[in-house]
Amino acid sequence: MDRDLVALGGFVLMFVLMLLRVPIGIAMGAVGVIGFGLLSGLKPALNLLGSVPLSVLTDYNLSVIPMFVLMGAFATHSGMSQELFDAGRAWLGHKRGGLALASIAACGGFAAINGSSVATAATMSQVALPEMRRAGYDAGFSAGLIAAGGTLGIMIPPSTIFVLYGIMTDTDISALFAAGVVPGLLAITFYVLVIQWIGWRDPAHMPLGDPAVRAQRWQRLRALWAVLALFLFVLGGIYGGWFTVQEAAGIGAAGALVIGIARGRLHWPQIRAALIDALRVSSAIMMIVLGAFLFGYFLTVTQFTQKAVDVLTHLPIGPYGVLALVMVGYFILGAVMDELAMILLTVPIVFPTMVQLGFDPIWFGVIIVMAVTFGLILPPVGMNVFVINSIARDISLGRIYRGTAPFIAVDVVRLVVLCAFPSLSLWLPGLIAK
Repeated sequence: MDRDLVALGGFVLMFVLMLLRVPIGIAMGAVGVIGFGLLSGLKPALNLLGSVPLSVLTDYNLSVIPMFVLMGAFATHSGMSQELFDAGRAWLGHKRGGLALASIAACGGFAAINGSSVATAATMSQVALPEMRRAGYDAGFSAGLIAAGGTLGIMIPPSTIFVLYGIMTDTDISALFAAGVVPGLLAITFYVLVIQWIGWRDPAHMPLGDPAVRAQRWQRLRALWAVLALFLFVLGGIYGGWFTVQEAAGIGAAGALVIGIARGRLHWPQIRAALIDALRVSSAIMMIVLGAFLFGYFLTVTQFTQKAVDVLTHLPIGPYGVLALVMVGYFILGAVMDELAMILLTVPIVFPTMVQLGFDPIWFGVIIVMAVTFGLILPPVGMNVFVINSIARDISLGRIYRGTAPFIAVDVVRLVVLCAFPSLSLWLPGLIAK
């Protein structure tokens, strides 16, 4: 049996199952086991199905994912997202487009204690979107802004995507976290510039808000101590050498719980809701991880990965030409596939290619995370857009996608800047390493 044809058929079958709305993790896992069985026999395939789930779900390195998810859930249910938005509104609300600026600031702040783009978008759409609509902002633009702001969740540390990339490539996760800081701040800066430009061009869509008194501003700012303490405790512990990334995730979840209880924000109903939310999200993530591992074994048997790496490294277009081709591939995949699935499926192919072409693995981690963020807001399957549409049913998908358009444009600019100037990503990890 021709292994190349089997590999091609596996990809086709996987995408067909996804189009039929079979969950991504199940589609990858089923195709992986069936394909492995066709090439290696029924008994090895059943052994694979029996051993891989246990090894994946008990992997200590992967424990960081549910712990960071739980930290974000406790932070959400203790009202930290609302405090971030309230502080942003107090300091920026009186400016042209002030609530939009406050929303972006709140998305960035919440991303620093959450690590999930979808969770950031869902949370901020419940906190900021109603306020912007009441103030007279265009509904489509407001929803698009929050969808774009949600992408900060997987760039600003801690980030579940950086964790997966680090585990798969054996790259220092703490260095990846540090590498995401400057690109994350650059994203916030570009989004602010977009808001200012739209406010200058069309003031009717960016109404002025009422200024807050000085005492209220400082009161709102002081209320952020819990967010700041949690962020500094987790990242400070990692870079101070007090605990590993896996330990930091567990301590961060415990810290968010203790802070929420101490402030009287987390009672049993909120704790129970946070645990259920974290369980749902973590289960979905781990199912995708499991399916990707099974599919990966199938690709290994077909030798597709090695052949693809060989083809890419020998293309006559130079290293940056290959990088541009890979980015185009991510944009296309991002329109039809979940970002976790993209990382798990493609990294085994593109990472060795990029390393052989001389690119820095930490820098490429930032670039690949940036590339998958486009899929969160690109049609036809932008996950953040669908999440916001499920919350604000009266805002159509088309209006939200139009609202994301200017932010997609500046994200392309940001990607080009980061490719042209790798030091923007590598400066902080190098500084910390010293």
